[in-house]
Amino acid sequence: MRVLQLIDSLDLGGAERIAVEYANMLSQHITQSHLCASRFEGKLVSTIHSDVNYFFLNRKRTLDFDAIKRLDAYIKKEKITIVHAHSTSYFIATLLKFRNPSIVLIWHNHSGASIHLKGMKMRVLRFCSTYFNTIISVNEDLVTWAHKKLKSQKVIYLPNFVNFSKDIKPLQETLKGVSGKRLVCLANLRDPKGHHFLIQSFVTVQKEIPEATLHLIGKDFDDTYSNTLKALIKQHQLQDNVFIYGQSSTPESILEQCDIGVLSSSSEGLPMALLEYGRAKLSVVVTDVGYCSEVVKEYGKFVPYGDEEKMANAIKNYLKDTEKQQIDSHLFKEYVKDNFSAQHVRNQIIKVYKSSFENI
Repeated sequence: MRVLQLIDSLDLGGAERIAVEYANMLSQHITQSHLCASRFEGKLVSTIHSDVNYFFLNRKRTLDFDAIKRLDAYIKKEKITIVHAHSTSYFIATLLKFRNPSIVLIWHNHSGASIHLKGMKMRVLRFCSTYFNTIISVNEDLVTWAHKKLKSQKVIYLPNFVNFSKDIKPLQETLKGVSGKRLVCLANLRDPKGHHFLIQSFVTVQKEIPEATLHLIGKDFDDTYSNTLKALIKQHQLQDNVFIYGQSSTPESILEQCDIGVLSSSSEGLPMALLEYGRAKLSVVVTDVGYCSEVVKEYGKFVPYGDEEKMANAIKNYLKDTEKQQIDSHLFKEYVKDNFSAQHVRNQIIKVYKSSFENI
C-alpha cells in the first residue's frame, strides 16, 4: 500500500498538522508513506519523519497544469495507489483522478464551516465529489451534510488524533505570568477563531483576577483581523496580560506551562487544538460548536459562541477552584488518550484504505 497525503501548505493549522501526523504514523505500517505540500511550505516541514517521502509541488495557481503534470509523474513513478487529500486540496486531487483513474481518491474534510458553503465553491466541490471513493469527516454533522449535499457514495466519521508517545522538548524560557493562572489559545489569528470575543471575555476575567494571563499561539497574518485584535488589547490596557507568540512548530512545549486551554471559535470541525490541550493535561473552556462538546463531555466547560459573560464565568470558575480544574484536566487527558490516540485512529484508517479498493 503506497499512500500520498496531499495538503495545500505546511503552515501550522489543524488540517496541516493532521496530514503530517498521518504521513508520519503510517510510515511504519504501510509499504510507502508520502506527503505532498502543493502550494506552500511552512514550519511543519521540520516535523516530517525521515522515513516519509516528502515532495513540494510549488503550485503557483489553481489551474497550474505544469504542476499537475509533475504531481501525476511523481505518482506514477512512485506507484502510489491512494491519494488522501486534505481540506481544499481536493480540487487538484480530482484533476489527478482525471489523468489517472485507477488511483483511489479520499477526501478528508476538517472544516466545520463546510456546511455554510454556497455558490461556485459549493458547485465545484459537489462536482468533484463524484470522483471521491470515500469522504472522511471529522464530526457527525459533517457526515450528515456530505450525505445530503455531495455525491460520494461512501462517507464516514473518523476523529482527529494526537500522538501520546511523541517526545516533547521542554521550553527553554518560562512564560510570563503566574503558574496556575495561565490561559492559552492555540489558533491562527483569523476568522472564525473568535479572538475578539475571547479578549472581550478576558477583560472581565482580568478585572476580577488581575494575575490571569492569556497566551495566543498561532500564525499572525498581519491583516485587518490581527490589527483590530491588537488594538482591542491596547484599548483595554491588557499588554501585560495578553501575549501573542505567532507560529510555533512545537506548541506542545508552550502548552506544558499553561493551565487552561481555551477555544472561542464560531465554527469548528474537530479541532486539533482541543486534543493538544488534552495531551498537555489542561482543563478546557470551549465554545459549543462543531464536535467540541462531544470531545469535552463532562470533563470541561463549553459555552455558546458570543456569550462573553458565560465564557468569562467558565474561566473564572476554573481559576478560583483549582481542585476542580485539576480533576477535570486529569479526566480529560485520560478521555482523549482512550478515544483520540494515534493507535486508535491508525487501525481505522488502514481499514478505510483497504475497503476503498474493494469498492472500486
